[in-house]
Amino acid sequence: MLYFRQESVAYTIISIRDHSIFAGRSAPITIRMQNVIEPQAFKDTLSHWASGVTVVTAQHGDERVGITASSFSSVSLTPPQILVCVVKKLYTHQIIEQSGCFGVHILQKEQLEWGMRFAGMIPELEDRFAGLQVETVVTGAPILVDALAWLDCKVAAAHDGADHTIFVGEVMATASGDLGDPLLYYHRNWRVLSPEIPRLGEE
Repeated sequence: MLYFRQESVAYTIISIRDHSIFAGRSAPITIRMQNVIEPQAFKDTLSHWASGVTVVTAQHGDERVGITASSFSSVSLTPPQILVCVVKKLYTHQIIEQSGCFGVHILQKEQLEWGMRFAGMIPELEDRFAGLQVETVVTGAPILVDALAWLDCKVAAAHDGADHTIFVGEVMATASGDLGDPLLYYHRNWRVLSPEIPRLGEE
């Protein structure tokens, strides 16, 4: 299904002929363009993007918080920087702003329960850090040292992203454990890696 955004009018009827996805058609395609992309359509499209699963943590004073997040990416090698996108209305957002630092933890498949607890999917668990080994390394952000890999970051920049803030973190310390299978998220469900796909030319 195709969705287009048109800001100037409520609806516009257009004809498209010269576009690769319509190649080979003898007649133009007529598409109705809406003035906004429906939130559900946007979510449906992005659900096809497979990603790893991270837990983002922060602490200010005695307040220790964490959320499950997939909006995570590397930014720069020199200096080493990453980014996370955090919803502005979340308390974790406030704590990151106040503390100026955060931790990012890449989860392995055996840590599905971590992903669920920090996503708020285990509401009876009042302390999301209960039973986990938590340490501080450089910045003071809580670090879950048993994660597949972790990064201890200070906020290098914060950019407005509409209902999110894009926090760019300069990595002050990092570590990774033995090679393990990561926990994945795809099409609104938790996933794991399948066996390796043979390379082209291999049987």
